[in-house]
Amino acid sequence: QVQPVESGGGLVQPGGSLRLSCAASGSSFSSWSMAWYRQVPGKQREFVARVTSGGSTIYVESVKGRFTISRDNTKNTVYLQMSSLKPDDTAIYYCYALSSFGHTAWGQGTQVTVSS
Repeated sequence: QVQPVESGGGLVQPGGSLRLSCAASGSSFSSWSMAWYRQVPGKQREFVARVTSGGSTIYVESVKGRFTISRDNTKNTVYLQMSSLKPDDTAIYYCYALSSFGHTAWGQGTQVTVSS
């Protein structure tokens, strides 16, 4: 089983950058697909980006060209590099793990606030 723990959130000005990290304890991290979701209070949780065990990536249209998801299997960590941040990117960002057997796990979330 994998248990994600996010870090790296904070306050950033519009146009700025931030890198989120998700460290996942447990074995077989390299075999898990990892994703980032975000949620604004009162709204549904929204998919942001995913990286598969093979390294393939996919993004929601609104972040394409601005966000980059990557993983380092030697550190059991997945990253979300966010650039050209906008106020609409303000949300709690969650890390999500999905195994090939269908097991899932969520992190506790990290707050990202984009404001001047």
